[in-house]
Amino acid sequence: MTPSEYKKYKEIPAKSKTNLRDNMTDLELIFTMLGEKVTTEISSKEKPKGIMANKKVAKRGGGVAGNARKQTEKELGESVISKQKPKLNDDAALNSRTEKRDTPKAKFISHEKGW
Repeated sequence: MTPSEYKKYKEIPAKSKTNLRDNMTDLELIFTMLGEKVTTEISSKEKPKGIMANKKVAKRGGGVAGNARKQTEKELGESVISKQKPKLNDDAALNSRTEKRDTPKAKFISHEKGW
């Protein structure tokens, strides 16, 4: 599912600045991250040159995550992709989920500028 298809499925306005990950359930997030990590690992080992070679690596990484998702759906008897929003208690929990991704970069920048 492409990002625009995902936004449509989750009923997120097309022009919204909302981070798609903030609208993912835990399993959706896990399989997204699996595809990204596998793609990164393949790319690190094979060092593809050019856009077509990189696209093939991305397809392979996404395929691994797709297969894992399909196997999980088979075991659970239901789709992993759902219209439900993540189960968070409040906005603070949602913000902490986003801040965790941003924290290392922010610390690095602060340290570099001597703050």
